[in-house]
Amino acid sequence: MVHISCDLCGKQLEPGHGRHVVKIEVFTAHDPGLTEADLDADHMEAISQLLEELEEADDPEEIEPATRQFHYDLCPDCRSRFVKDPLSKEATQKFDFSEN
Repeated sequence: MVHISCDLCGKQLEPGHGRHVVKIEVFTAHDPGLTEADLDADHMEAISQLLEELEEADDPEEIEPATRQFHYDLCPDCRSRFVKDPLSKEATQKFDFSEN
């Protein structure tokens, strides 16, 4: 039997009872317009350089992919917190420094 736990709090999740999935995709944004520089660029040279980098790399996995996908399982409580503050901006602003 597959055991699934919340990726934030570690709580065991029962299949069919309050399991939520968060999928995040990070990719480079492309501007829709073409410029003269885009038309004049040597794209074959750029591809050749990328292939050369791949061949020279000790571990091809080290080269950062253009797109990254993430998948997280959350319990109902963590899902509620995530939906309210998906970038955790609130959590980073809760420092309580004492006055010296």
